[in-house]
Amino acid sequence: MNRGSRWRTGWRASFAHALRGLGSLIAGEPNARWHLAGLLLVIVLGVLCGITKGEWLAVLLASGLVLVAEAMNTAIEAMGDAISPEHHEMIGRAKDVAAAGVLLASIAALVVGVLVFGDDALRLSS
Repeated sequence: MNRGSRWRTGWRASFAHALRGLGSLIAGEPNARWHLAGLLLVIVLGVLCGITKGEWLAVLLASGLVLVAEAMNTAIEAMGDAISPEHHEMIGRAKDVAAAGVLLASIAALVVGVLVFGDDALRLSS
């Protein structure tokens, strides 16, 4: 088998694993579904408000960061549970720090949302 063929096979397998992980994240994590619902809402609002390319960039990067943080948090929780189903102080600390990462990403996304949509929200409420 030549090198290019291995790359394609490896790439396809990697992509399949990633899609399986995404499916597992969405199916098994209610918070991930909430984050996806928020992303859909932001996309609808962005279209309705006519946000600029720069604002789209900020909104989508912030939303993507939240989803990545949620995926990493879920992976760390699963790994910790597999390593030690009983309570372990260091695993608990790792889980808490991973959850804090999701919180920080969510706060950053909220700030971006307020900066991008705040004027439109004020105008609509007046």
